[in-house]
Amino acid sequence: MANFEQLHEWDLTPREAVELQKRLRERVRIEPLRKKVETVAGADISFNKFDQTIYTGIVVLRLPTLEVVEEVGLVSETKFPYVPGLLSFRESPSVLEAWAKLKTEPDAVMFDGQGLAHPRRVGIACHVGLIVKRPTLGCAKSVLTGKYEEPGEGRGAWSPMTDKGETVGAAVRTKTRVQPIYVSPGHLIDLEGAIHLTLACDGGYRQPEPTRRAHLLVNALRRGERAPASDGPTKKPDDTQGQGSFEF
Repeated sequence: MANFEQLHEWDLTPREAVELQKRLRERVRIEPLRKKVETVAGADISFNKFDQTIYTGIVVLRLPTLEVVEEVGLVSETKFPYVPGLLSFRESPSVLEAWAKLKTEPDAVMFDGQGLAHPRRVGIACHVGLIVKRPTLGCAKSVLTGKYEEPGEGRGAWSPMTDKGETVGAAVRTKTRVQPIYVSPGHLIDLEGAIHLTLACDGGYRQPEPTRRAHLLVNALRRGERAPASDGPTKKPDDTQGQGSFEF
């Protein structure tokens, strides 16, 4: 069972979640990788904006072959409202529940979402990284925060994404003449390492293979083509009970 540390309660209002994000940001460590990454997990989450049902997929791949080591799919519920900038409070409990079902602990975790490229510099990759104590990064398909110059057309070209004078990530061309992926470090990795790991996970598509595989798993769960994980011990986070709907 993959372990994690319960850093805080999930029974928060949106305003309390904002204040917690500010405190968590002080704990995020952006630094070079300390060891070689041999296994990397991709995590993806899907939900309807006004529905409590959350579909979560984690797929662990081995580098450099990108063979699948393990995968966990989960269907759960949340009570935390849909609030832009606070999606990690809606999504993270289900990610952690799926994480706890893994039989292997990956060396790093890649999210189909944001890391530092977040208004308060604490996207889901930062948030969950602090909890699982693994290098994490965000590889998003769209921009939440930050501006960038279009990178060169060739695979591997990239340009920095900046927000309020701070570099928060990079627009990375993962496939020649295809729209870039937006990479940002989460925790225990720096931007250079995040870009390198993203490019090392090339399966021939725009999206890196770990998050692409996780996305396919989540879609299969939504269509009822895959049964969610049901066996094995689970260390389940506290249920979310946030109330209201606010913009921050």
